[in-house]
Amino acid sequence: MASLRRMLGIGRLPDELRDAVVAEHAHHIAEFVPVALRFSGRVPGRSARESVRPFTGALALTPTRILGTVSSVPGRAGRAIDHEWTAPAGTMARAVLGVDGLVVEIPSLDRVHPDFSGTLSLTYATDLSPAVLGRLPAREVWFDVPARYVASMVGGRRAG
Repeated sequence: MASLRRMLGIGRLPDELRDAVVAEHAHHIAEFVPVALRFSGRVPGRSARESVRPFTGALALTPTRILGTVSSVPGRAGRAIDHEWTAPAGTMARAVLGVDGLVVEIPSLDRVHPDFSGTLSLTYATDLSPAVLGRLPAREVWFDVPARYVASMVGGRRAG
């Protein structure tokens, strides 16, 4: 299955994003990364209890930002995180980088939209060397995320 995803380009950074992170002198670019989406809660059009769905994605770390995408079809990648290191901290989602990859957690979906409830997390399983981690300005960031991103990831309707 992984080789089919790779052949179809599922989990590859779109060309314009790849060009941008290369221009930013990326410390790390990983494509075709296994991503586990865990969702427990409710968004309009979708509810689940401890659902785990596999995706494929990409992770890029640059001196400017952290970028993570998820893909389920060829040629399309949704952004799960695109946060500049110097941007003000948000309150909705937390991203933690470690030697085993990246974990993005939304501990209270009602922070994203009042019609949402529950939790959501994405785990990017990729090795990050201590050297790469040492070049980053932070290993943890808080950021805000649009409701449409959450609804799209879990298969719900766009919040009103």
